[in-house]
Amino acid sequence: MTKDMNSTAPATSHRSSRAPRLFLDAELAAGAVVELDKAQANYLGNVLRLKAGQPVLVFNGRDGEWRADVEASGRKALALAIRDQTRVQTELGRIHYLFAPLKQARLDYVVQKAVEMGAASLTPVITQHTQVTRLNQDRLVANVIEAAEQCGILSVPAVRREARLAEAVAGLPPACRLIFCDEEAPEPNPIAALAGLDAACEVAVLIGPEGGFDEAERRFLTAYPGVLRLALGPRILRADTAAVAALALVQSVIGDWRERAPRAG
Repeated sequence: MTKDMNSTAPATSHRSSRAPRLFLDAELAAGAVVELDKAQANYLGNVLRLKAGQPVLVFNGRDGEWRADVEASGRKALALAIRDQTRVQTELGRIHYLFAPLKQARLDYVVQKAVEMGAASLTPVITQHTQVTRLNQDRLVANVIEAAEQCGILSVPAVRREARLAEAVAGLPPACRLIFCDEEAPEPNPIAALAGLDAACEVAVLIGPEGGFDEAERRFLTAYPGVLRLALGPRILRADTAAVAALALVQSVIGDWRERAPRAG
């Protein structure tokens, strides 16, 4: 999905509107005017070539989604005049994503797809075979925000700092079930394995590095209380493919793919 480059239609919803969406780190309310930073002003004014009066959908992760109109603000500056709410705020989902970092282009892909697939938080996990251990946190956050803008969600997933495997697992919410993606899972059918979970429970999906988990890590994970070992089919998947496959399975069986987000009247 790409951002719309020729948008002039009035905003209606994130599914049918052709207005671009923008994340604003500001309070949103009818009548407010929000000054844009240089990057946002350049994107709307020079990349999308929006003119004064044209609509933009905006959100901040707290106040729902709003329709705003572009306003000139000085010689090269732009502002957005907040008009009316198009959708009420929704909460983050119940799926946390834990992953071993990959090299940059594939890491960008994994982060973006995890957001699109409904992850509530993202935690880079350093394992014995992890090849990338130093991460650009600002780049991770920027990728999360861009994905949130493009896919229509209202709550921006949290991006945790990288952590060692045991630390990352220990930091999960108390009632969270750990889903350990394991090619040696005793139940080869992932749908059957997930069907036993409570659809209302909070879950964490763990994807390992390209070289897999070492034996000590596998013993630690299989002994974790309430862990669910999830097979991802008969083929060995790349880590970025496994991420999309696992999150799609979880969302389709116990996630929010069967729910509809509330909307403002």
